[in-house]
Amino acid sequence: MGEGIDTGDYLGGKLLVAMPGMRDPRFSQSVVYICAHNKDGAMGLVINRLIDSITFPELLEQLGIARPAPTIEDIQVHFGGPVESSRGFVLHSTDFSNEATLHVDRGVSVTATVDVLEQIAIGEGPQSRILALGYAGWRSGQLESEILANGWLHVDADADLLFDTDCEDKWEQAFSRLGFAPELLSGEAGHA
Repeated sequence: MGEGIDTGDYLGGKLLVAMPGMRDPRFSQSVVYICAHNKDGAMGLVINRLIDSITFPELLEQLGIARPAPTIEDIQVHFGGPVESSRGFVLHSTDFSNEATLHVDRGVSVTATVDVLEQIAIGEGPQSRILALGYAGWRSGQLESEILANGWLHVDADADLLFDTDCEDKWEQAFSRLGFAPELLSGEAGHA
C-alpha cells in the first residue's frame, strides 16, 4: 500500500498525519499510529502529545507497582487519544511480548496489561516504547470518511519516527516523509 489517501487496504501499522486544517482540536497537528484497522473500524495511539498532569512514577504508584529502576523518571506519559483516557497502552519494539501483546507490524507491538509496566519499572521490558493513556477510535467507515474529507494523510511508520524523534518534531517529520511541507497544503478538499 502506498502513501497518500488511497484507503483500498487497511492502515494497520501506518501513521495518520493530521492535515493542517484539522477541525477537531484534540487531533490538531497529531500523528497517530494505527494499531488495528478492519471493516469494523480502527484503533490508534497519538504518538506526539504528552500528558503533563501525571508522571510515570505517579502512574506506577496509583497502580501499586514498585519502581526500583532510577531511569523511570525519564519515561513520559502520552495522550493516546480521547477514548478510555484512564486505560494504558504501551506501543513498543518487538523485543517484549506476552500473551496479551498485539504484534501490529514487523517491528512494532502494543501491550495493554500491567505486566509490561512492571517490567519497565524494574528496568526490563521493551527497549523502545511509548506509554499512552487513552486511544483514538473510529467506527466502521469513519476513518475512511475523515481521510476523504481531507482530515488525514497516511505515511509508513518506522522505528526512528515512532521512538527516537522528539514529540514536538513528529508532525513535521511525518510530513517531510510525504515529500512536502504542511504549509503548502490547503485545508479544503480538492485544493493544493
